[in-house]
Amino acid sequence: AIIVVLLLALGYFGFDKFVLAPRREAAMLASARQPVANAVIDKSIAVLPLTNESGDKDQQYFSDGLSENLIVALSQFSGLKVIGRNSSFRFRDTKDDSRTIGAKLGVATLLEGSVQRAGDAVRISAELIRAADGQALWSQKYDRPYKDLFALQDEITKEVAGALKAKLLANATAAVQTDRPPSGNLDAYAAYMQGNQFDAHSSEADLRKAIALYTTATHLDPHYALAWAASAEASFRLTGGFLGGADAQRINAQAREATKTALGLEPNLAAAHAAQGEMLSFVDLDWNGAEDELRRALQLAPNNSKAAEGISVLLAARGQPEQAIEMIQRSIATDPLRAIGHMLLARYLASLGRLDDAEQAARKAIELQPASGIFDAGLVTIDIQRGNATAALADAQRALPGIWQDFALAMARQIGGDRAAADAALQLVIDKHADGMAFQIAEIYALRRDPGKTFEWLDRAWANRDSGIQFMLVDRFILRYRDDPRFAAFCKKIGLPSTTTAKALP
Repeated sequence: AIIVVLLLALGYFGFDKFVLAPRREAAMLASARQPVANAVIDKSIAVLPLTNESGDKDQQYFSDGLSENLIVALSQFSGLKVIGRNSSFRFRDTKDDSRTIGAKLGVATLLEGSVQRAGDAVRISAELIRAADGQALWSQKYDRPYKDLFALQDEITKEVAGALKAKLLANATAAVQTDRPPSGNLDAYAAYMQGNQFDAHSSEADLRKAIALYTTATHLDPHYALAWAASAEASFRLTGGFLGGADAQRINAQAREATKTALGLEPNLAAAHAAQGEMLSFVDLDWNGAEDELRRALQLAPNNSKAAEGISVLLAARGQPEQAIEMIQRSIATDPLRAIGHMLLARYLASLGRLDDAEQAARKAIELQPASGIFDAGLVTIDIQRGNATAALADAQRALPGIWQDFALAMARQIGGDRAAADAALQLVIDKHADGMAFQIAEIYALRRDPGKTFEWLDRAWANRDSGIQFMLVDRFILRYRDDPRFAAFCKKIGLPSTTTAKALP
């Protein structure tokens, strides 16, 4: 009987090794070739924004800050998938049921509740529910003095983790991340949380307010590394999206010092390494240094979706779109409703000629953030790669008026039948946006099959340190000229390889 059992066991393991395992591997590879899906993982959670019940809308930053703290704290647990703020906060005041939210975010559990702050007292109610059926797994109410806020946060985190049976920091490469000031200064913490509230809106005015509040936090606690890092990251987005010339140089210089300070204060702070990586990538165009910093951030905080997103861009910069797809899928898994992740996925898929999948991802990005002209412009480039002039023009005309609609219309006009309109649209972009869109102008000339002007504007883009250059090796328009000797020479000058697995347009 024992021999029979052993033979059966050996037979099963042989069947698993030589039949089932190869099938599982093939299925995994096939899955990697598809746009990311929000698969529900058992040990997974989304912290929905705690409801502000203080009766004062100006206290919204406080309830949001506590929600963010729980996200940061729960992200420390190995094997626990924690959805990022950007995605979970989209369900503020939602009418969706738990099953719908869980399906959209790809999580098995939801943490929700409310916060009421009155003077020196804080009341928090929290409930952990199973997304599939809305059943409460754990719930608790707390009344504490405001001065005991950090201890209360620790208590809630510990009890939620216990309910989920999650284990803290089993990952040896991770490090404890916290959003608290080392001094315990609650005023500094409040300023940081208020800064986050403005930072999330991402307009020029809001970013300036966020930077001012982060600066206040660092004045109240000069050792508050996370506030220094947050100030730097907001500054890079301010200069990258809205400023140029001397103003941008001045703010970038201040942000560079803030990043240096953050790393000096807390070498194991993932946010500080991510800010350093962003500076090296988007300001200095130092590809190797940026990747080192972003990978370090991801080691320290495996759920850091922005670090994974940044690494995907650097992989694309090196002409590795397949690897870029894998990394952006990792980012999307923990922040599935962040529009830029889906747009980057669309760009990488399109570079491989997978236009149907690319269109699906692009439309998802537009659905998530319909007022962003840059995503509409991305869809237009997919229309053009299909040779569909009618769709390209229609999608460009639907884009939000502004710099990205100007670019989208210029691209769409190039494959229409009206040469005068194509020339005029290109000239408009040059007249209005030459300093900020040198790389995009090079794309337009590549579409027009004008290699001389293409390389002229690429040189200008490099002189301006135009961050669009990062996508050159996954840009099917520019890649039309990868056999031109000037292409290899340009790649060498900017420190990138001249080889890529992306497919050039014919």
